[in-house]
Formats: sequence, structure tokens, C-alpha cells
Amino acid sequence: MWFTDPRIDKLVRYENHDRTRSGDFGFLYKGLPISVQVKSLQTNSVRKTETGYTGTFQCDASDRRAVRLPNGQVVETTCLVVGGFDLLAVNLFEFGQKWRFAFAKNSDLPRTRSSKYTFEQGQYLLATSIRITWPLQPPFYEEPFAVLDEIVGER
Repeated sequence: MWFTDPRIDKLVRYENHDRTRSGDFGFLYKGLPISVQVKSLQTNSVRKTETGYTGTFQCDASDRRAVRLPNGQVVETTCLVVGGFDLLAVNLFEFGQKWRFAFAKNSDLPRTRSSKYTFEQGQYLLATSIRITWPLQPPFYEEPFAVLDEIVGER
């Protein structure tokens, strides 16, 4: 829906479980490579609220693996690494049976609070279950281009 826009160039879908690439697909935006991780709401977590919806999505790897953190430490985890992809896209279809998405920068996502990791390690690992609402609240946005502009501006 969003990535057929003429501002997106060279869209490519990565092979499933390709550990040499981060994210599910990538493209060029303003000449810079962007990697995108795609997640979906957990259907059984969705609840209607007075103002919209609430739910959660899993934001983790499909299996446990060793990852190198930016501080050089290696940990075994299913957590995704902060900075391991650029843009998160969450499918929100279960919020009212309408095709809509939420977008966020990787660096703005919540960190794990699991006691399996030291505080320092946890700062480099994303939470594996993340709550989201409709209407959206930061760090989530309804369209990707403002978020993409932020990512490009930070580089």
C-alpha cells in the first residue's frame, strides 16, 4: 500500500530467514538504503475501547540466536537488536477490519525489561511484545514518510 509511492526506489523483498539482511524488505529513500521489519497484531490481544482499539504485537525473531550488541557483547536471544533495521511497519487490520498500518523508527521502540539481560544489554534489545493503540500514539504514525524523513535526516 505505502511502498509503491514514487519516492520509494528499488523495493526488494528479502528471503525469509536470511540472516545476512536485517528486516523483511528494503528500498532506497532519497538515495539511502532503508530496511523494514513487518509485524502484525496478535489477534487474540485486540480489544475495543471507548475511543478505538488496543492490542499487542510480537516484535521478535522467529528463533533464538546469538547476536552481537553495539557494545561488543554477544547474547543468545529472540529479541531484535536496536538499530538492526530502520523502519517498523505494523499491520493493524484487526483494528476494525480495515487495512491500515503503523510506522515507527527502530530507535524509538521500547526496550526489553527482561531480567535475563543486564541493564546495559537491555538498552540494545527491543521488547518482544509491544502494546499499540488506535488512534495511534507516539512512537507510532499512520504514514511512513515523516518517519523516513527523520531516519534520513539522522544519517
